[in-house]
Amino acid sequence: MDKHILPHDHGQKEELVLEKLPTVEECKMVADLFKQLSDGSRLRILWFLCHCEECVSNISAAMQMSDPAVSHHLKLLKNTGLIVSRRDGKEIYYRLADTQAAEYIHRICEEIFEMKCPLTR
Repeated sequence: MDKHILPHDHGQKEELVLEKLPTVEECKMVADLFKQLSDGSRLRILWFLCHCEECVSNISAAMQMSDPAVSHHLKLLKNTGLIVSRRDGKEIYYRLADTQAAEYIHRICEEIFEMKCPLTR
């Protein structure tokens, strides 16, 4: 990373912080991930997929939304790596991705929003 020269020295050892400053690209990636949580429908779909693997039709029925609306949300969640899919014949099944970011989001839903996992409690 390029050396940052700050115009004022306030004695806070900013250089140590600046050495670890995330890149613009890293921050954009994290911001995109958090955007997914800013939509209540996506948050509900994501929470649902934290606990089971389902097809679009079943997710749509559970969410009381149309298949196209759910498909749109699934595409966005998949693009950020929070969910994954697999094909079985004509059906595509979705579930939470096996990544650290997805696991953190799952824990945030459970702990901060008090949405307890129904399968473990």
